[in-house]
Amino acid sequence: MLFYLLKSLGEYVSAFNVFQYLTFRAILSTLTALAIALLVGPVLIRRLTLHQIGQQVRSDGPQSHLSKAGTPTMGGTLILVAVAVGTLTWADLSNHYVWLVLAVTLAFGGIGFVDDYKKLVRKNSKGLSARAKYFWQSVFGLAAAVALYLMAQTPAETALLIPYAKDLALPLGLLFIPFVYFVIVGASNAVNLTDGLDGLAILPTVLVAGALGVFVYAAGHKVFANYLGVPYVQGVGEVVVFCGALVGAGLGFLWFNAYPAQVFMGDVGALALGAALGVLAVLARQELVLFIMGGVFVLETVSVILQVGSYKLTGKRIFRMAPIHHHFELKGWPEPRVIVRFWIITVILVLIGLASLKIR
Repeated sequence: MLFYLLKSLGEYVSAFNVFQYLTFRAILSTLTALAIALLVGPVLIRRLTLHQIGQQVRSDGPQSHLSKAGTPTMGGTLILVAVAVGTLTWADLSNHYVWLVLAVTLAFGGIGFVDDYKKLVRKNSKGLSARAKYFWQSVFGLAAAVALYLMAQTPAETALLIPYAKDLALPLGLLFIPFVYFVIVGASNAVNLTDGLDGLAILPTVLVAGALGVFVYAAGHKVFANYLGVPYVQGVGEVVVFCGALVGAGLGFLWFNAYPAQVFMGDVGALALGAALGVLAVLARQELVLFIMGGVFVLETVSVILQVGSYKLTGKRIFRMAPIHHHFELKGWPEPRVIVRFWIITVILVLIGLASLKIR
């Protein structure tokens, strides 16, 4: 919104023309979301504490987690507010891609909010049932997939780009819809499974979102897209403002979520962030690169699948506890060591993903 005012002033004062630059607005979006998160965070934590909206800890998990019982949660609300304000302030709101990614993020956040509210406020230990949660994820995921399919203007926008290979893309046709649905819903649940230790999920999300911002910017710039060999998607570059807001909000939340955490994001944050990454990857046509850069999220999800499958088939567990970050804790790794090592792995994977821009 502020973007339009400042842009109009450029007709009278040339210095205001700087606000037309996408990269400049992305930086402002990052700083705006960061400032909001840092300013609103303490207020939100006090309110959550006052209303006793605290974390519930499993008794069969690592004993070090018992001290976390009662820590304020639903802090993901802070992330959503900061992202929304940062995006709406600095993005071109006539761009339909911006509205799509913001709508999907808030919709999945709404699912998580209802789940958290039932568990923590209504004291319903089951929260939103798994069936209901998956149903609404499917509704919003399919709606986003259909919208993206209808928005596509060129065949490249519905093709699966193979990273590290020059001019290799598989046309998906109508299969694009179920594929996008899988990416969005899968990413949402993957981040949710990873959110089990202080700061474990949020920094990888920030790193991957920042990298996807690079891909989105390149895809929306005709010259860069042609030079780097990525599909050109007209108008998608504006989404880099959303990426900036997501990075800023995530860093602001990490300020309070770093070990030992003052607040947890809850499902309201985790489901929303995962869905946002999924949509960003689709818009940039980098779904397989998301699989690489989000390797920690993939590892966490696969560990749960393997654990459940092994127990049902053989009655034995592969890991001491799933998701896998709890396995390392039960092996004796201190929580900060698990967190930082997973962060380091994410940095490496993000760099490998970014390398696909040049290795073709």
